[in-house]
Amino acid sequence: MQRWTTEEANSWYAQQPWLVGCNFIPSTAINQLEMWQSSTFDPVTIERELGWAADLGMNTVRVYLHDLLWTTEKDAFIAHINRFLEISATKGIKPLFTIFDDCWNRDPKPGLQPVPIRGTHNSGWVQSPGNDLVISGAENGRLEVYVKELLTAFSDDSRILMWDLYNEPGNRDLGAQTFPLLRSVFAWAWQVRPSQPLTTGLWWSESPMNDFMADSSDIITFHNYSEAAHLQAQINELRKYNRPLICTEYMARTRDSLFETCLPVFKRENVGCYNWGLVAGKTNTIFAWGTPLDADEPPLWFHDIFRADGSPYDTREVATIRQLTTN
Repeated sequence: MQRWTTEEANSWYAQQPWLVGCNFIPSTAINQLEMWQSSTFDPVTIERELGWAADLGMNTVRVYLHDLLWTTEKDAFIAHINRFLEISATKGIKPLFTIFDDCWNRDPKPGLQPVPIRGTHNSGWVQSPGNDLVISGAENGRLEVYVKELLTAFSDDSRILMWDLYNEPGNRDLGAQTFPLLRSVFAWAWQVRPSQPLTTGLWWSESPMNDFMADSSDIITFHNYSEAAHLQAQINELRKYNRPLICTEYMARTRDSLFETCLPVFKRENVGCYNWGLVAGKTNTIFAWGTPLDADEPPLWFHDIFRADGSPYDTREVATIRQLTTN
């Protein structure tokens, strides 16, 4: 194991500004494949929308990659990541890249992606690598090459903030079946040991996997889609690790996870934070999980901050974010 010591982790964090950002995908992409593949990579929209994030005072974004693109068009994928990093740097934004993901659709395929299903949250988001491969381990050799080559290519890139090795391992009914791959991913990453910190976020109550993630991550990251009191209690509990804390997912309006109540907690506690979503688009994340509606938009947006034209969903929220990031 080559996990950072608590001193190394806290020293790194002391050199960072208060980290505030969002989970980002351009409004023109329905999923990770459409964001990055050559036929649909959209740097014009990326630059425009990251500009809106920077204008809010955001200094980081969390962005998902996908293993299939390392197989189908590696050189173009690397070029697109570099272009994204160039754009981000001009906005004063450092990305946190997420490598694997157990959420949503289980059978990812490169090429033409589906059109959004009206009123349905993340109807086209895809897992990486996907349930069947997680369970079987049939392509672990390919995935090992992907992780090692990716981290090696960008291991000393100062434009990158962190690496989130696996988003919500065990989601989509996988449970502990993800544990072998999760352990392998950390082992592969430790063999490279990039200069940026490594993490995987705590998100559910599966004790063995949670213990492994907490004991393996350089920085403790977590998800919280609950009200401010629950958020504060979770932060208090996670202080036991004596490591920096960053919430890599929060903000769901119908669950009372709100900018005006949660963002002050993060600032007071010096905990980094990434809300889900920036611009309403093809992901349909303005609609809540599991509650599809036959409508152009719900009465209360679930995630996201801006409409596609750059106008805010709620001007008071935008004012709150700007006030807290600039004072």
